[in-house]
Amino acid sequence: MTEETETSEPQADPAVSVVGPGDGETIVLGTTRMRVLEDGSHTEHRLAIAESVLAPHTQGPPQHRHARHDEGFYIISGTVRFTVGDEDYDATRGTLVMVPPGTPHTFANLTDQPAVMLSTFTPDLYVQYFRDLADVLADGRRLTPQVNIDTMNRYATEPA
Repeated sequence: MTEETETSEPQADPAVSVVGPGDGETIVLGTTRMRVLEDGSHTEHRLAIAESVLAPHTQGPPQHRHARHDEGFYIISGTVRFTVGDEDYDATRGTLVMVPPGTPHTFANLTDQPAVMLSTFTPDLYVQYFRDLADVLADGRRLTPQVNIDTMNRYATEPA
């Protein structure tokens, strides 16, 4: 063992990203509050992660399919109704729903309690979609179905 090894202190790896409980980018879309924990900038754009809180009786996006990314949803609390094609699934705490590219899906919180879920986007392509929707609202414009569809199209996504 060299003297340098004995006396050097551990150094934090600059590539490591730590996001604390109050940290991350917040995006509010109507009754959904999203906290972006990883936008892909620390994963060479392979993965993005967001925590979303869906208020009671929150309708999700129109049913849609992604051409270029997988989307995962892990339910932390509450119940989220996933509609995949014609099938409905009520996902409760501890449930993971993985949606591969090309699969039509949507989700909603139909209950009287908030629901919290962790979402993954592989690759990170879709995080910018949420930012773009927030920009529409910040500019005072309405989030119409056509605005939503036009925004989806920019990120290899289309209505189902």
